[in-house]
Amino acid sequence: MRLRLWLLLAAQLAVLRGSSVLQQTPAYIKVQTNKMAMLSCEAKISLSNMRIYWLRQRQAPSSDSHHEFLALWDSTKGTVHGEEVEQEKIAVFRDASRFILNLTSVKPEDSGIYFCMIIGSPELTFGKGTQLSVVDFLPTTAQPTKKSTPKKRVCRLPRPATQKGPLCSPITLGLLVAGVLVLLVSLGVAIHLYCRRRRARLRFIKQPQGEGISGILVPRCLHGNYSNTATLQKLLSPWILKTIGKKHRSR
Repeated sequence: MRLRLWLLLAAQLAVLRGSSVLQQTPAYIKVQTNKMAMLSCEAKISLSNMRIYWLRQRQAPSSDSHHEFLALWDSTKGTVHGEEVEQEKIAVFRDASRFILNLTSVKPEDSGIYFCMIIGSPELTFGKGTQLSVVDFLPTTAQPTKKSTPKKRVCRLPRPATQKGPLCSPITLGLLVAGVLVLLVSLGVAIHLYCRRRRARLRFIKQPQGEGISGILVPRCLHGNYSNTATLQKLLSPWILKTIGKKHRSR
């Protein structure tokens, strides 16, 4: 109890005078509720039996402000906690010349200024302090705005749409094949009829029986009754007469 009162009194007298012997980092830290905070105090001197004390000032430094003794680090005992502190939340450990205060599950009431201190002969040496601020939500970091450069417009010709999958269905292919077959059959029938008509005309012109007029053969059925040329011209069709005339002239 006496040690605590003496430390608090000494802290109130010397808190405003920070020393370069103890360098605290960072100077300011903001932590979210229920997270962990780590405060560092680096000693620039070497002591055979060094003790580092950690104190907390809950409000801004003033004549009415007071300090709470949280814990100390001893080279033989390790972490020694102060009275009325949650020991499971506070731990002090050493890393070479650095002495680190580890606070877990911090609450908004843990906000304040944290000082590290060593007791010399005859004075006390304080660090410059680290201000801890515990908030429910951390502010989001504003991203720098980028100046957008206008893009050049490029005129592109429309691409022909590529058809995926089969080009024709089986039904369409069947109809196409059937149409082609009907056309071929119709063409064959037309050619056959044309050939038959032509052969019939040739047989009619070149009858082996009968007598001819001017070297042209005439069917027997016309020989008896229509033996003169004038009568035959009336009976025969114009295209037969034309053919007979050409053949007669060629002879």
